Amino acid sequence: MVKAKTVYFCTECGTESAKWTGQCTACKSWNTLKEEVIRKHQNVIDSNVLDFQSSIPKPIDEIQVGKTTRVSVTDKELTRVLGGGIVSGSVILVGGQPGIGKSTLLLQIALSMDLDILYVSGEESEEQIKMRAERVPGNNPRCLIYTETDIEKILKQARKLSSKLLVIDSIQTLATGMIDASTGSISQIKECTALLRKYAKASGTPIFIIGHITKDGSIAGPKLLEHMVDVVLQFEGDQHHEYRILRGLKNRYGSTDEIGLYRMDQEGMKEVNNPSELLISQSDESLSGSAIAASVEGQRPLLLETQALVTPSVYGNPQRTATGLDMRRLSMLLAVLEKRMRLPFGQHDVFLNIVGGLKIHDPGVDLAMVAALISSIEDAPIHRKYSFAGEVGLNGEVRSISRIEQRVQEAARLGFEKIYIPTQSGYNNQNTDIEVVQIARVENLFDELF
Repeated sequence: MVKAKTVYFCTECGTESAKWTGQCTACKSWNTLKEEVIRKHQNVIDSNVLDFQSSIPKPIDEIQVGKTTRVSVTDKELTRVLGGGIVSGSVILVGGQPGIGKSTLLLQIALSMDLDILYVSGEESEEQIKMRAERVPGNNPRCLIYTETDIEKILKQARKLSSKLLVIDSIQTLATGMIDASTGSISQIKECTALLRKYAKASGTPIFIIGHITKDGSIAGPKLLEHMVDVVLQFEGDQHHEYRILRGLKNRYGSTDEIGLYRMDQEGMKEVNNPSELLISQSDESLSGSAIAASVEGQRPLLLETQALVTPSVYGNPQRTATGLDMRRLSMLLAVLEKRMRLPFGQHDVFLNIVGGLKIHDPGVDLAMVAALISSIEDAPIHRKYSFAGEVGLNGEVRSISRIEQRVQEAARLGFEKIYIPTQSGYNNQNTDIEVVQIARVENLFDELF
């Protein structure tokens, strides 16, 4: 019997250490080493599973560009995020909160493609997958369901069936007989991912891997897991809202600037091709504390509604709450408004919200946030056909932002009458469909609106 071996793995980077130390020698993180007992068996995976023609060294001048093939997907949002389709032999990791729709999306994609697909589930039974398949669109008789957690058996079946696409749900449920460690441990995740990657590169089969995430939002397992795969996709959203954002965190075959937008309903994940019309209120009634931001997520212009509520504080310390935006950004904007415009936000509770449950990282929504905050504290509504795009600096100046023309065109397309943009943007295009007002400082915005 092989003697058990005790090793320590860093939960941040996955570095293996023979003994415990307070600090990881690789990533320099403190108190991240976790003890695991490993017993390696003599038996190894069948060599026929990974017995493909290996590559040989060749001069760089003889390498042909453009030979990489992509598998087309009917899902336009996923195609956009992946940069044009699924690359043959790529390993794609999909992460997100529990219940956000990861399994639903990948099952829906597998059922909509006309390929030999092996859908592997280590978490659900065949009946559970069948129940989900009945409510999502698509019917691919060549999609086979396989409930198994042994990585050796999974790869043997994939090779035997000549599957053109492999879906793993999820990597934390797989285990290999080469290591006698508990399922979901760092060593098991690393070894199973390495075998899947080797099979994908050797056979040219693209593989989707679903990964769990931790309570702080990062993908569970070692950070090395994200380095081992080719593409990392993050599913963002709130379970209590219907909209989901598929964001690319890493992509070796395309840009990470693109996002995909979905709407979750009883029939699965629906693509949102025109999100601006859905994210802004269609009511003509003007209410204080509401402003429309002309944002850009990835390459896509997006108009969304920013709501602010400013009320007198009845406690000693005023409350500050931001939903869908960075809390530190809100604190900075409040300090700028109090310093430059003498508005008494220090004596008020402030609540800020992005309608639709989306999380926005674009600094171009600053001007809309400022407009909503001023509108709420003055209790003066902003015209529903006005929109805003601009970044606010610490001195109260409105700074230039990227893709200003796309923002203006999107606002004009949706019938807005006026858009406020930075003076520094250098926008000179005379658009007759919308009035463009250039703002240099936040004080000027107050004079223009009220």
